[in-house]
Amino acid sequence: MDAPTPRGRPADLLTVRDPAQAAALLQPQRLRLLEGLSEPDSAAGLARRFGLPRQQVNYHLRELERAGLVELVEERRRGNCVERVMVAVARRVVISPDVLGGMDVGIGDTRDHFSPISLVAAAARTIRELGELQSRAAEGGSRLTTMTLESEVRFASVEARNAFAKELSDTVAHLVVKYHDAAAAEGLGFRVMVGAYPVRRRSSDPGAGGSVSARG
Repeated sequence: MDAPTPRGRPADLLTVRDPAQAAALLQPQRLRLLEGLSEPDSAAGLARRFGLPRQQVNYHLRELERAGLVELVEERRRGNCVERVMVAVARRVVISPDVLGGMDVGIGDTRDHFSPISLVAAAARTIRELGELQSRAAEGGSRLTTMTLESEVRFASVEARNAFAKELSDTVAHLVVKYHDAAAAEGLGFRVMVGAYPVRRRSSDPGAGGSVSARG
């Protein structure tokens, strides 16, 4: 689990690498409660907000706390009862492919860069490595530097899509050759991953072709 932040202040991202933590997220109602704890709240408050029995909310909160996904902020006395105020440990949670163990698909297992499996493998590695790097950065009190580019393009034909994929691959390869300095032993090493996949469309929209992925 990534390094914790001060109590009551959720981290920006938690990468779950523990199967028990991942299992705690698979219950839809539990996940909904976790999303509701982006700000501190009690079981009573969550029960009112989501229209659920308080005992049921308490049970799920205990499971989330046991899994290390929520933490205690404070305890308030309400008459003869003590109200526990909880908060999610992170604003965003992603499950690392490490949870799959031997079922994880590695980059070396895929050769067709136009296959969805290749893109999924690259994305899985990105999540895994970013989780590790984010954890190290948090432990060292530093900020992890990354870069994200995202856009959408609609092709008139499969031929146009394929031409785009080739030109994109050639452009990325050119930039890598231009800026990569193998002699800079202490240089800043970055992994570049470029991928493309069809946009999810409404049934009234025209369909899209298969996925295209290119990696530099």
